Amino acid sequence: MIALQRLFPGLAAVCIVFAGATAALPAQEASPPAVPADSPPEWSFNVSAFDYFIPDEDDIGLGIVTADRGPIHLEGRYNYEAEGAGSAFFGWTFSMGDAVAVDVTPMLGGVFGEIEAIAPGVELNLDWKGLNFYYEGEYVIDLEDDEGDFVYGWSELTWAPADWFRAGMVGQRTRLYDTGLDIQRGLLVGFTYRWLDVAGYFFNPSSDDSFTVVSLAVEF
Repeated sequence: MIALQRLFPGLAAVCIVFAGATAALPAQEASPPAVPADSPPEWSFNVSAFDYFIPDEDDIGLGIVTADRGPIHLEGRYNYEAEGAGSAFFGWTFSMGDAVAVDVTPMLGGVFGEIEAIAPGVELNLDWKGLNFYYEGEYVIDLEDDEGDFVYGWSELTWAPADWFRAGMVGQRTRLYDTGLDIQRGLLVGFTYRWLDVAGYFFNPSSDDSFTVVSLAVEF
């Protein structure tokens, strides 16, 4: 080092000055990692089939197909408002809450086939711990007969002690078939395994208008 200083007398001074200047510079903050753009939500689908076993009458099959992407909700129904009738809906889902999660989906749709109508509706889903309340309703405005206007409704209140099992109460108001009761009430049990759901509904168990509904749903 002494030899270098003798050969290059200014080298030591330059090194000292450079080191001091470097130390005086403010530390450069690391650039934050790039935040990837949010990927668009994917579509999810649900296909449900209901079979109504009504005493002394032919069975009635009912189908519902839904498609969701973010808040967008599309839904098609067959044999829901009447046998031979189809309906299609567009809705927008509003979600809120954490401990109590609430989803509200206002919808507007049309009915065609056996009935020609406009049908505003709503779907409500509320979750709190193992309890769930679900309601779907629509007001069918018959375009050919004012007396054909009707409020359809389906509601469930269930408790799920496990992810694969639920039980509770069910209510329904419909014109799909003739009944002596304006509103049918009953009990339900349901089982879920991965993407498959099976449920049984037992309406009006203590009356002459009792009947059973079995549903099968696939979600993907």
